[in-house]
Amino acid sequence: MSKKRQKRALKNAIPFMLPSFLGMIVFSFLPIIISIAISFTNWNGLDKLSYKTLASNFVFLDNYKQILGTSEFWKVLGHTCYYIVLYIPMVLIMSLLIASILNKNMKGITAFRIMYYIPVLTSWVAASLIWKWVLSPQYGILNQLLGYIGISGPGWLTDKVWAMPAIVLASVWKDMGFYGLFLLSGLKAIDTGYYEAATVDGAGKMKQFFSITLPLLSPSMFFCIIMALINAFQLFPQVQIMTEGGPNGATQVMVERIYTYGFKYFKMGYASAYSWLLFVIIFILTLIQMKLQNKWVHYES
Repeated sequence: MSKKRQKRALKNAIPFMLPSFLGMIVFSFLPIIISIAISFTNWNGLDKLSYKTLASNFVFLDNYKQILGTSEFWKVLGHTCYYIVLYIPMVLIMSLLIASILNKNMKGITAFRIMYYIPVLTSWVAASLIWKWVLSPQYGILNQLLGYIGISGPGWLTDKVWAMPAIVLASVWKDMGFYGLFLLSGLKAIDTGYYEAATVDGAGKMKQFFSITLPLLSPSMFFCIIMALINAFQLFPQVQIMTEGGPNGATQVMVERIYTYGFKYFKMGYASAYSWLLFVIIFILTLIQMKLQNKWVHYES
């Protein structure tokens, strides 16, 4: 295509691209810039947002210094990391198990495919309320089932030790179908010829899984880990509904603190600074993972 035709095509495409471009500026880029500006102020979120208001409340890096200088930030970051350490391995294992089952041709697999994806389609509000009932120490079905085998169930959401594992349990149930779908697509993309050759060479199922399936599934696993890590740092609805950050702050996490400072304490500048610190943490960890993928992610040539 000649340069003249390319310019004409671009000129004809601009009117169709303009609405999306303007929407991106108004609803994405502009809020990002305003959020950065707010993080350098002590604006309360109630006064009229204007240049004059922000200028009169300008505190520069005081919000960031105050956040990083308090023990609360590091405690909340520790809670978030604790959730991640429990959540990511469990959700990946369950997702891989589901993907492996769905990859088989067996009777009733269609019904199972529908059932496993229902939690993904369920809203977090409904899912959290269900799990709040399931994990109730008095009336919850889980403790009743444990009682049948002679185990006295813990207080779950009212216990400092068990509150975060309980939230992890609900999160894994909700998300494993989502990541299982990506892993299933990865399994479908693996050439069956590899397994046939391995069978001829005498390799068993376990050997095939660790030598063929996992290496060739690593790109899909890498994507799921990246997405799971980002989503884990943005943990909020299940915490807000199931524990509200309790008991005694045991489930306070980054986004919960942002919400609390912004919409309960009306410290919008402080909350904005919190959110940008969260962005920096996610950005750095994503860069590290992108760098480390060369060591364990295998792409077929």
